[in-house]
Amino acid sequence: MHTLYIANKNYSSWSLRPWVLMSELGIPFEEQVVAFNEGSNWEAFRRFSPNGRVPCLRNGDTVVWDSLAIAEYLAEAFPAVWPSEREARAWARCAAAEMHSGFGTLREECGMNCGLRVTLHAIGPSLRRDIDRVAELWNEGLARFGGPFLAGKTFTAVDAFFAPVAFRVQTYGLALPGAAADYAARMLALPSMQRWYAAALAERWRDEAHEREIRHYGQVREDLRAA
Repeated sequence: MHTLYIANKNYSSWSLRPWVLMSELGIPFEEQVVAFNEGSNWEAFRRFSPNGRVPCLRNGDTVVWDSLAIAEYLAEAFPAVWPSEREARAWARCAAAEMHSGFGTLREECGMNCGLRVTLHAIGPSLRRDIDRVAELWNEGLARFGGPFLAGKTFTAVDAFFAPVAFRVQTYGLALPGAAADYAARMLALPSMQRWYAAALAERWRDEAHEREIRHYGQVREDLRAA
């Protein structure tokens, strides 16, 4: 049985990726939530993850401690992780890798916080480039492969890698052109995304570092989380 170690669902965008991938594809796993603490989480996360970070997947003696590596590991046993058509698979891998290594300003200035609704103080040129690039990728994939998912008719790893962005669209009210806006709404309506969202709202953990970051870049209009 696969065991997936994740952090708080309200905050942990990296944890969401393998969680929603395995959930949508029906890959059985046991979930282990280890909450963020103020300051370093190195010691706590090192108990199960070699690099002291989440997510981390354990399967018997095998340990996989990076979200993209987890996707590739799962794909060896579950081919539906990536599109079956070669061109779509190449595009999906490129888009997922770009999300994995890029969009630094989007990550920093629009940190994941599922339970808040935030008005950004400003959208500067760097953040605008990231938002526009997300929209460009989404619209390209939907047009090129016919939707309703980014690389075709079925949910694959590339959708999982952009799932945290769908929550950011909701939290910050980010405007997207064309089919990208409908795709974000479609992602948020997925049963697995709804389950993640409900669990995130129910969490009572608060990590002040994440909360400070949100307040630095925007004004919180609404907090939907459990008191």
